[in-house]
Amino acid sequence: MKLVRWLSCVCLAMLCSPALAELQLLTEDTPPMSFMRDGEVSGFSVEVVRALLARTGDSGKIELMPWTRAFYLAQQQADIALFSTVRTPEREGKFLWVGPIVVGTTSFYSLRSRNLVIDDLQQAAASGPLALPKQWYTFETLSARGFDNLYGVSTPKQMMTMLKHGRVKLIATEDLTLAGELATVDLKPQDVTAHVPFMRSAYYIAFSPQTSVVRVARWQRALRQMHEDGSLAAILRRWLPHAPMPPVEP
Repeated sequence: MKLVRWLSCVCLAMLCSPALAELQLLTEDTPPMSFMRDGEVSGFSVEVVRALLARTGDSGKIELMPWTRAFYLAQQQADIALFSTVRTPEREGKFLWVGPIVVGTTSFYSLRSRNLVIDDLQQAAASGPLALPKQWYTFETLSARGFDNLYGVSTPKQMMTMLKHGRVKLIATEDLTLAGELATVDLKPQDVTAHVPFMRSAYYIAFSPQTSVVRVARWQRALRQMHEDGSLAAILRRWLPHAPMPPVEP
């Protein structure tokens, strides 16, 4: 009789416990971080997120969409995550953070054929129009530093098109995504020159602020386990062999 009563209580508790909602995991087309391959979303950060889903036992749907839309949606309701997202002071209070999963360096780039010399930020600011996607954190950062020559564009491809056809002399982007962005306009890394690395950026998975802090903490623990067992390092070597390991956060 006691066993029957105990089983009844367990079943009632299971029925009353709210099931965790499926996560909506949003990312943009930025090879090799995330992109479509044979109808599937793939890439370094996608593989990390899938590994974290498996470790936490959460269910989730990964969707590729324009960054501006994804950034907006990720602040509107619970159980949405945006990746990979650079953590900046301006964004700190807008999300709950898991990471970092990788660290990159932002530099200015010009066409090698121009033989341009840029040795400091002042020269970059005086170089004429500097193309950047206006939704990028780099645009925010350089604006805050007083750059009044920024030419805001909609997409990285538009930025690269302007560079290729000489409409701007200079752009700024991450070393992690440079090759993929150049490939959209049939350029290669050897076609450009890097100038003045001016910022190191840590990439995170940014959860909507309405998401349960317990769920977010579970993801951070799972990421720490990936550091400890070497699985994060293995994924990094496959996709970004020259990138350093990111620091471990508690």
